[in-house]
Amino acid sequence: MTFSGSPGGIFPRLLTLLIGVIVSLTAASSWAVSCPGADQEALAWLDKMSRSVHEVSYNGVVTFQRGNEDMQVIQVSHSVEGGTSSEQMTQLTGQGAQVVRVDHPLHCIHPGHKLLRVGADLNTGDCGIASHYRFSVADGERVAGRTAVRIQIKPLDMYRYGYIMDLDRNTGLLLKTQTVHPGQKRVLEKFQFADLSYTGRVPNGAEVNLVHEAQHPHPDQPAAPRRDVNDWTVGWVPAGFAATDSQSTSIGRKTYTDGLAVFSVFIEELGRGIRPGEGVARQGSTISYTRGMNLTGQPVLVTVVGEVPINTARMVADSVNWLRANAD
Repeated sequence: MTFSGSPGGIFPRLLTLLIGVIVSLTAASSWAVSCPGADQEALAWLDKMSRSVHEVSYNGVVTFQRGNEDMQVIQVSHSVEGGTSSEQMTQLTGQGAQVVRVDHPLHCIHPGHKLLRVGADLNTGDCGIASHYRFSVADGERVAGRTAVRIQIKPLDMYRYGYIMDLDRNTGLLLKTQTVHPGQKRVLEKFQFADLSYTGRVPNGAEVNLVHEAQHPHPDQPAAPRRDVNDWTVGWVPAGFAATDSQSTSIGRKTYTDGLAVFSVFIEELGRGIRPGEGVARQGSTISYTRGMNLTGQPVLVTVVGEVPINTARMVADSVNWLRANAD
């Protein structure tokens, strides 16, 4: 579980998806011409949410539930100071695990945040995330004692889920989010603050059985050695999804995000043939789709893990292949 890259795990995804920039009426009219589906107020709130992670210190307790599974309770703390941010998340139920990240540079903007900051790009006809979702704004409910604004997000295609987000009206902090299956109209996952305080103080007292320190490589550090995996490529991803970093094609993982959803693709070379087939496991909105394949005579196992429908994962897996230089 790491914080570098994108919203791969539930905590990094939700706690860093935090959305400001209010445009003028003149800009709003040009948005309507260039991007008919863009809601200027909703996109301004998304922009504010994405910036709040660099501006707001807070601590509190959140609840997280996937489908009908037991609810998890997590203590979270986020502090902004001296050009860096630090986070700590401690599981108060279950195994009592803790994830810590310290001194993350504020100038480091991940692709997910960039995709939520469409801003002036709308004036040039680059609708960004508004090309793939329809947004609307309404009054939200009170969450952890805070007055919220609600952003309803509906996908414009079959390749992604919908969301209902409640943001703090004052800070833009994400207070509550629900991931919704648009076809089945059911909530797959729910996250919300039960208690919230705007300080960076880390609460004490929780018992911890396992601690993981998330790493964030510095841009000036030398690249990691190339692994012994043949160069490969993902031939298709849904429109709007972008790679989260400049991973070498020889590494057995690639991650993509559209600013809201994220998925990773893994490839593993096998020493012997494997019977063609697929396997699926679900937890809330997260799916793990695995397929045994034979690529130009080499048996491999391809796995897609992320917050996308099964048909999206299947199509992504089907598109995996070696780069032409290795296929010939």
